Amino acid sequence: MDFPPMFSVAFTEAIHAQFVEHLIRSDRQEDLCFALYWPSQGRDRQTALIGAIVLPGSGDRAVHGNASFTSGYFLRALEMAEQRGAGLALAHSHPLGSGWQGMSTDDVSAELSHAAQALAVTGLPLVGVTLGGHGNWSCREWVRVSRGEYQRVDGESVRVVGERLALAHNPSLRPVPALDGRLHRTVSAWGPETQAGLGRLRVGVIGVGSVGSLVAESLARTGIGEIRLIDFDTVELGNLDRLLHASRVDVALARSKVEVLAEALRRSATSRPFRAEPLELSICEEDGFRAALDCDVLFCCVDRPWPRFVLNVIAYAHLIPVVDGGVHVEARKDPVRLVSADWRAYVAGPGRRCLECAGQYSPGLVDTDRRGDFDNPHYIAALADDHPARHGENVFAFSAACASLEVLQALIMLVAPCGVGDIGGQHYHLLPGTVDIEGPACRPTCPFSESLLGLGDSYPAHCTGEHEVAQAQIARRQTARRTARVRLGRALVGLLRRLGAVVEKWLLGADQDLIERPVEGGDTHGTSTRRT
Repeated sequence: MDFPPMFSVAFTEAIHAQFVEHLIRSDRQEDLCFALYWPSQGRDRQTALIGAIVLPGSGDRAVHGNASFTSGYFLRALEMAEQRGAGLALAHSHPLGSGWQGMSTDDVSAELSHAAQALAVTGLPLVGVTLGGHGNWSCREWVRVSRGEYQRVDGESVRVVGERLALAHNPSLRPVPALDGRLHRTVSAWGPETQAGLGRLRVGVIGVGSVGSLVAESLARTGIGEIRLIDFDTVELGNLDRLLHASRVDVALARSKVEVLAEALRRSATSRPFRAEPLELSICEEDGFRAALDCDVLFCCVDRPWPRFVLNVIAYAHLIPVVDGGVHVEARKDPVRLVSADWRAYVAGPGRRCLECAGQYSPGLVDTDRRGDFDNPHYIAALADDHPARHGENVFAFSAACASLEVLQALIMLVAPCGVGDIGGQHYHLLPGTVDIEGPACRPTCPFSESLLGLGDSYPAHCTGEHEVAQAQIARRQTARRTARVRLGRALVGLLRRLGAVVEKWLLGADQDLIERPVEGGDTHGTSTRRT
């Protein structure tokens, strides 16, 4: 399947605050500055991660209603970009602008005339960002299409990541979804503008087992517009006590977990349009990793050290918040009886505690997981009885509770009720029924929250690799699907599904209450208000 290329910009709340302090002037004139960015290449989207601002010195620029800069300032910023292996971005303000900003003739000329030199020196396209007077952003990059010719590629979004996750969307590329009666109660809780933002999110769920399937279902019913499901696993009989939407028929048809869940989400989703993309991939391999980099938010619903390490890299080096959680059950043997259970959820990302510092994985076990030892029965048998790898106890209700905490953590970050976007991690104890609030800080020497922050593809360690366990699982599923019984069964089920879709379309076409209508009060503007 071919996907259109996408471009976006992301930076931390700290960088946003520096931009605002410099660009938004009390005299309401335009201003400008240069910045450095590092690329983050996803499967379909390239993101410019702005990590440093190069402020102008005395005489570097002139402010005269509009703003202009000297060649000396440009060359100084360009030299800094070359020295640090970064790309160059030009930021300027539209103090009277609101919504996604367009460009004046002067804006285009200023960026276009410097695009060739920026590319020649840094090897990366010149990026432009505009800050409106209400704190909203827009972005674009200048791509070389032939010798001496550069084309403007407008971005789809700008993400500001920190205590809150604030997104500005290009309405021509990420239009406001239509609303109908399905979301009436939801919209009444936080309004159509907030819902318009949620509907334009691209969310990735990594691992769609007991917790991940419930997370994805909650997101679809909340009106999230696009969900990517990344998991290489197959539905098995032992999953059916916890795996939402899965049945014995799915086991017999050798269906993957993402295939089953994506089909169900398309039925239950409340956003229109809605897209569920099932990816039979491992986050630990390059294809899964790059697909995750296209997302605005990721949910970590896996419990192994290697994938958690990969997601930790994404959260900090690529500035994509990761909502993490997990369930731990304590049970006694001979006879088996429940002692207690705990589940926790929190968000990892800039300004927050990382997965490693939170104790969600041990860095010393990442290589053990890479080698496949945790799937080796002989290795597991040699571990101590209390080692987590020897235990897999779980109950559907525990998974549902954990999934609820994860989704609520994300909604607080996105909706920020009463202006609060971070309440800290939550750790629930079944006995005595209490919740601990966990602090946000990484240890002082943590590389993720400091030296690796926003490096994108320049991250010095290669976190992905060949995931043999995933490849073996996919191969077994493909072998099973080639048998005559499974092939015929999948064909018949597919036929029934298509017939059901025809009946559904006929039924809903006659129901006026389910006909979509445009959102009222959402962000539908895409033009700029410029100072002349």
